Amino acid sequence: MSRRFFVLRHGETHFNVEQKLQGHCNSPLTPKGRAQARAVGTALKAYLGPEFHFYASSLGRAVQTAEIVRAALGCAETPIIKEPRLMEFFLGLWEQRTVPSIKSQHPELAGAGDWYLHAPEAESFDEVRSRLASWLAELPPQGDIVVVSHALTGIALRGMLLDLSYEDCWRQDLPQDAFFIIEEGKVTRIDCTLDVARELGVA
Repeated sequence: MSRRFFVLRHGETHFNVEQKLQGHCNSPLTPKGRAQARAVGTALKAYLGPEFHFYASSLGRAVQTAEIVRAALGCAETPIIKEPRLMEFFLGLWEQRTVPSIKSQHPELAGAGDWYLHAPEAESFDEVRSRLASWLAELPPQGDIVVVSHALTGIALRGMLLDLSYEDCWRQDLPQDAFFIIEEGKVTRIDCTLDVARELGVA
């Protein structure tokens, strides 16, 4: 049986709402973000097999999401392995700045998927891939992998698992109300939007 990766992004945070870049900084989940995490966990339960390993970026927003997902899965005994190599890209001097302010000062970056990496002192794409490759090489030989990571690190990881080109990596979606199942070089997106809407009383 082939191994499956379940790749999740953390739920919406206060910085997301404020359009601030987080990188290695952190802000907690909003009520919507917590609802997203519960919805993802509820949906994930239908796909997970009996044997899996649960990893999360060591940043607070990812750990908070992972704990909510685990509660929704009903598997409190499963440890969440906090992994620094799954942290978001370090975005240098642009961390905690708003996206509109950055783009207004750098109109030349309009339309570029990888514009984040132009931040002064930012971590490079290859540096992130290197730490992800190190993590992948140390995974247990058996069992599915659940991983809660971030927008940019998530697309880098999915790109590696799917053998995407650099350009195609940056064309991927960055949802907080869905997760991706990757198996044998193929990806399936599972949307969880309806569950979030119901929980927030808007559907």
